[in-house]
Amino acid sequence: MPTPRLRPLLGCLTLLLAAPLADAVPAFSQTTQELAFQRGRAVNLARMRAEKINGGLGVYRPAACMYERSGGDCLVRSDAEGHLFRFYGGGPGWAQLGLPPTVESEILVSPDGRNIVSVLYNGPPRSQPQVQPGR
Repeated sequence: MPTPRLRPLLGCLTLLLAAPLADAVPAFSQTTQELAFQRGRAVNLARMRAEKINGGLGVYRPAACMYERSGGDCLVRSDAEGHLFRFYGGGPGWAQLGLPPTVESEILVSPDGRNIVSVLYNGPPRSQPQVQPGR
């Protein structure tokens, strides 16, 4: 344990060593927060587009992952081209009732999450989702 006379010096030394790191942390944090915000906006936009082109919430509900902030398992990739979501959907309650999906959607949203770049696919499921035990 340092003597009482050395404590102020150790405190100053700690501040001097930590100062260069102080500028890097907010920039990284800001970038991470901005990316999370863009993904959240992108997943909402993709989900709403799928709801609209499949007849509205009265007849269609997307997979639960499309209600997660980051898109969960529905987010296929996120890069300079944008955010690509691939997900299933069906009538209201399809997932809760254990029914197979009736629609598969693949939607690309711009990197900033503000625009639909393309609806790459929206139609019958090309394959059935893997059912996990206990779900």
